[in-house]
Amino acid sequence: MLLFFPVSASGWICYAEKTHGSFLVPHLSTARSPQQVMGSLVKDFFAQQQHLTPDRIYHVTVMPCYDKKLEASRPDFFSQEYQTRDVDCVVTTGEVFKLLEEEGVSLSELEPAPLDSLCNSASAQEPTSHRGGGSGGYLEHVFRHAARELFGIHVDEVTYRPLRNKDFQEVTLEKEGRVLLHFAAAYGFRNIQNLVQKLKRGRCPYHYVEVMACPAGCLNGGGQLKAPGTTSKELLQHVQMLYDAVTVQVPEDAPGVQELYEHWLQGEGSERIGRLLHTSYRAVEMASSGLSIRW
Repeated sequence: MLLFFPVSASGWICYAEKTHGSFLVPHLSTARSPQQVMGSLVKDFFAQQQHLTPDRIYHVTVMPCYDKKLEASRPDFFSQEYQTRDVDCVVTTGEVFKLLEEEGVSLSELEPAPLDSLCNSASAQEPTSHRGGGSGGYLEHVFRHAARELFGIHVDEVTYRPLRNKDFQEVTLEKEGRVLLHFAAAYGFRNIQNLVQKLKRGRCPYHYVEVMACPAGCLNGGGQLKAPGTTSKELLQHVQMLYDAVTVQVPEDAPGVQELYEHWLQGEGSERIGRLLHTSYRAVEMASSGLSIRW
């Protein structure tokens, strides 16, 4: 079975639905992107905590990608009951930078403020992340989990093997000469198109593929801010360095996660998990008179 995990690649989802809809859609993971999971947290969990209805909260996200605006506007993420979206406004990092410039504000001159927390038991003294690429991908986490749960093998370090270029890499788990798991990371549309062609020819050997529309992933998103006097390559390297410096934590061990699953989501496998943390994708029909989208 092949599973494509888009993580936060809204551009990839648009491509999959519009260009190869019925062919690719069955392989897409139904897990919501981090942006839309946060939408559920804010408009459902946080709203309950504050004794507010979802329409009383205006939720803004800051993203490195213009396509996240399109994702937030999907009908699946709109509440008919309260006439509100899970994410009301998406602002790119580049747009935030311009807004600060217009107001004459420099982030480096501002006093740091403590991080907020949605959960009572969570400690939010510093940001944390999970092991993975600069896009917040879950390939490494899923790989380790699958190795442990399916084969009883504990993987300490995940080793990537570059193929045609650094944006198309493989990860394998082998035992006694037999390949147990075969994962891949494909970033950028050139690699995505090559991957799709492999799949169409029946020559795609992967169990799981992490896909990002932008070369180098979301850290290199089209909405990222531009630093004067710094090349795109230098800026990407610097952002990657900062990202790698963030404290690493296994997702299920993050403060507040167990509390959320127990009290908000009502346990693993509940109906609320399917409704609040997952979504669905549909093929887009191309009408002869123009584009006809069927969600």
